[in-house]
Amino acid sequence: MKKCTLVFIVLFMIFTSCSVDEGSGPDFSFQFMPIESVEVPEEFIHGETYTINVNYTQPNLCYEFNSFAYDIDEQTRTVAVVNTVYDAGGDPCPGEPQVVSVGFDFTVTSTETYVFQFYQGGNTAGVDQYHIVEVPVSMGRQSVDPKN
Repeated sequence: MKKCTLVFIVLFMIFTSCSVDEGSGPDFSFQFMPIESVEVPEEFIHGETYTINVNYTQPNLCYEFNSFAYDIDEQTRTVAVVNTVYDAGGDPCPGEPQVVSVGFDFTVTSTETYVFQFYQGGNTAGVDQYHIVEVPVSMGRQSVDPKN
């Protein structure tokens, strides 16, 4: 009886399982979005954490913020916005372009100036363009001993 039940379950799973169409790809992709503007402090204080906000345009509702692509090379930070782009199945995507603001937290761990390169897309020759911002680091307020 147990063998018969097991065979029935296996056959049931085979005939009712989903089939994977080998010709179809994913119904979404990832795309770097050009950053239009940034909100970065003029100066960092060593040891503090800051929220850095970036603004970019989502063309329609098929685009959704996914994450940041973030690369570190010594004191240089390269930042790009990554969107998930959903396939509308041949139909036009609904919605109008809208400016979106997203942010990430940045903790200052060095005393040297940071250089941020914010991805702004490629030019007509296909060369990536960046908005570059340099942010110096200070040690903060020096405490004064009231006894002196």
